[in-house]
Amino acid sequence: MLILTYVPTNSDSGQLASATSGPSLRIPSGGLTLAADAYGDDTDPPVVLLHGGGQTRHSWRRTARRLGADGWYTLTVDLRGHGDSGWSPEGDYALDAFADDVLALRRALGRPPVLIGASLGGIASLAAVGRDPDVARGLVLVDVSPFLQPRGTGRIMDFMRAAPDGFASVEDAADAVAAYLPHRERPRDPAGLRKNLRFADGRWYWHWDPAFVFPPEGHDPRLRLRTPLEELSAIVTRLRIPTMLVRGGQSDVLGEDDARRFLDLAPHAEYCDVAGAHHMVAGDDNAVFDVRILDFLQRRIRPRLVLGPGD
Repeated sequence: MLILTYVPTNSDSGQLASATSGPSLRIPSGGLTLAADAYGDDTDPPVVLLHGGGQTRHSWRRTARRLGADGWYTLTVDLRGHGDSGWSPEGDYALDAFADDVLALRRALGRPPVLIGASLGGIASLAAVGRDPDVARGLVLVDVSPFLQPRGTGRIMDFMRAAPDGFASVEDAADAVAAYLPHRERPRDPAGLRKNLRFADGRWYWHWDPAFVFPPEGHDPRLRLRTPLEELSAIVTRLRIPTMLVRGGQSDVLGEDDARRFLDLAPHAEYCDVAGAHHMVAGDDNAVFDVRILDFLQRRIRPRLVLGPGD
């Protein structure tokens, strides 16, 4: 097994000092390391939770705790360039690189996990399955598919590029989040936001590599993450593992028509619409989301588990 326990230091990443405690696991992938936390018993069947662009593994913490307590060995992973994971020296944040990291997670586990990916984490999981159908035992895509609404994805990118010089205080960062997510109540104490920030030279910065949204040579970052629609659609048509598409009922990123197009290509897939939730489904309605995920795992995955040397 390639997963190593470690206690990181500020010099470990070579970038900005982390404002939170470090991860419990590090996983090598293509010359950098991915930071992760583990929940549950490592002899239980694995589940890997992959966050969306601009988020970190902490966005899954409540869900991971619940899955771990329910008999699933659950990893929450920072994507490359996010949180405590390494930054690509070349600024390589193309979809292929994220898919490579998913394949590295599979190798580290030594057995196929269920991949649960939100937004960027979901499309990276789908691309990895396209490269190796045995990379996963099951797939859950959270508010993402090959078909998306440009207005919604553009709004995300606009937010991520809005504060290149950071913030003077955590409160200022909280104000920016409140403006971006007006449907959520602004926390009275924004201290919890620190886990999504890095502090350097008296300023607070978001937890991602600036090259993720301001790529070298001025290339549009959205183009780097874009794989031809025909290629992603072909991957969907080849899906044979248990699959579920989860949509936020109020999402401006994955429309109802987008979901139907996905289900037309993968008729075996289940569909879950979380009423009232927006693009960040788990954060908007964590309780409902967890129930739906646990039900899917219990019905579609657990009966398929075959205990043997590889498990």
